[in-house]
Amino acid sequence: MSNIKLIIDERPANIGNFMVGRLLPFREKRMVGPFSFIDHMGPAAMSDHENLDVPPHPHIGLSTLTFLFEGEITHRDSLGNDVVIKPGQVNWMTSGSGIVHSERTPEYLRTTDKMLHGLQIWVALPKALEQMEPEFFHVEGKDIPEWQENGVNFKLIAGEAFGKKSPVPVYSPLYFIEIRSTSRQKINIGNDLFGESALYILEGAIESEGNIFEPKHILIANNAKLCEFEMHENTSVYIFGGEPFPEERFIYWNFVSSDKELIEEAKIKWLNQSYQPVPGETDFVRLPDPSKFIKR
Repeated sequence: MSNIKLIIDERPANIGNFMVGRLLPFREKRMVGPFSFIDHMGPAAMSDHENLDVPPHPHIGLSTLTFLFEGEITHRDSLGNDVVIKPGQVNWMTSGSGIVHSERTPEYLRTTDKMLHGLQIWVALPKALEQMEPEFFHVEGKDIPEWQENGVNFKLIAGEAFGKKSPVPVYSPLYFIEIRSTSRQKINIGNDLFGESALYILEGAIESEGNIFEPKHILIANNAKLCEFEMHENTSVYIFGGEPFPEERFIYWNFVSSDKELIEEAKIKWLNQSYQPVPGETDFVRLPDPSKFIKR
């Protein structure tokens, strides 16, 4: 019996002036453990007059994880943080009761040809922490656990697995793992995982139960304990998951919560522009049709 429960294709989505491939949420699978949203950015070649510009916008009830393969992004937020994220580093922003941030091409790259490629991920907060004070952490690539086993490179970007712990300050049991191999290798890591589990193929291909799966797909597992597959040459995959929450999560725009009323309050607050502003920013992303409530 196959351990693959569902296959999700990457779908195009527009985030302002930049196209991404959306992987989660999906109509048949809204979340994997606490992971509620995944966008694959690029790879995009931008000329000297093209730049990423996502003006200030708010979040509640979640943590965002930004991880780049190529390029750089300036993150600014309402806490006063102004940080450039580069490949291999992690930006971890926890919105809690509310935070506003912008994402732009750094000033020193805006008139040059450039690449941008990475993942942007939302991780829902446990119900008891949905209204916590907002926080921001920037983690250097050298501080992320990385090791090699039998010619396979592993990196624990966030969470806990394999007896290791990432310095990214997560708020529920989860894992986000990078696995890379230049040669064909069999992988069996089921006993190291827990909760719900999924695998995203960035490049190359994997083989499972006689089937070959290629990039731009997420494979949702029936059982994390049975996570066995074969990586083809020059393959990179990301395994993510963790313990699901007992309560469902509702999503409207950039707001995630177990309580619809908190989302309605956030909508009104953004309409009234009563969130703390981002220093140095003057424009903002307008709320989509406030009469609509996009729910799980």
